[in-house]
Amino acid sequence: MNSEFKADLGRFKLTAGKFYGDPVDKGLQPCENSKFYAISSRFKPFSNKGNLVIQYTVKHEQKIACGGGYVKIFSSNLYQKNLSGDSHSHITFGEFISSLLKYWHCCCAVLQRWLWKWWKNIKENNDPTVRKPTDWDDRIQIGDPNDKPEDWDEPEYIMDTSAEKPEDWDDAGNGEWHYPMVKNPLYRGGWKRRQIDNPNYRGVWPHPQIDNPNYSPDSSVYKFENTSIIGLDVWQVRAGTVFDKFLITDDEVYAEDFGDETWGEETKSPEKEMNIKQSEEEQEREGVTEEKHFE
Repeated sequence: MNSEFKADLGRFKLTAGKFYGDPVDKGLQPCENSKFYAISSRFKPFSNKGNLVIQYTVKHEQKIACGGGYVKIFSSNLYQKNLSGDSHSHITFGEFISSLLKYWHCCCAVLQRWLWKWWKNIKENNDPTVRKPTDWDDRIQIGDPNDKPEDWDEPEYIMDTSAEKPEDWDDAGNGEWHYPMVKNPLYRGGWKRRQIDNPNYRGVWPHPQIDNPNYSPDSSVYKFENTSIIGLDVWQVRAGTVFDKFLITDDEVYAEDFGDETWGEETKSPEKEMNIKQSEEEQEREGVTEEKHFE
């Protein structure tokens, strides 16, 4: 079900993509650049008590610069037409890519529950009666005290001693006259010392711990009984990622067999060959275009 949270949400299309192992095997692909996307599907409610396997495939056909490749698992209480980035999820799992980094993340509502009840779930707390010693040096690096040139300390502004006091200057009315300040041509900016290892570094100070009197362990903090929606709630600058072969199960063996059957070597090998062939053809076209440009 497509979300109707915002009118300008991006559109998904069902496609096998530009390169594939089986043209009949189609997935969901965002098809508009610089858009948020939100779509979800409901399934039979389950509890995550015991084993939980979440798997799916992500194929970035575009040169992705920034965008999400993750899925979210929601409670059955979610109103799917209002799915958005603000919707509370039980689990967020998968890949995120930005222009600076690429990482996988797995966020669980378990963490949110834990933070909500942090004072009950932490077995030990920092002892509030103990403070870090004043002579404890936890700086890993310091500025080199011998790294500054002796002639560097020139002020940014200096008095213009060539200026003359105006003849009509009234000390009584205007106050005592002073030479105006001008930019110092010898000023070289603030000096930034090079960093060296701190010889007095003692590491992170270990704050003494005491028992938390409010500690109350909860062995069921991770458990959810009414999980029943999987959704894609992502942002993509350059659209083109294909999401496919979603599976949620408690059977690890079945999940592995399903993966081998649906995106094993029989699928990946021809898909890879098609991708290489298309890349080579594209490079040839670009080469011909470049030659014509310089004729």
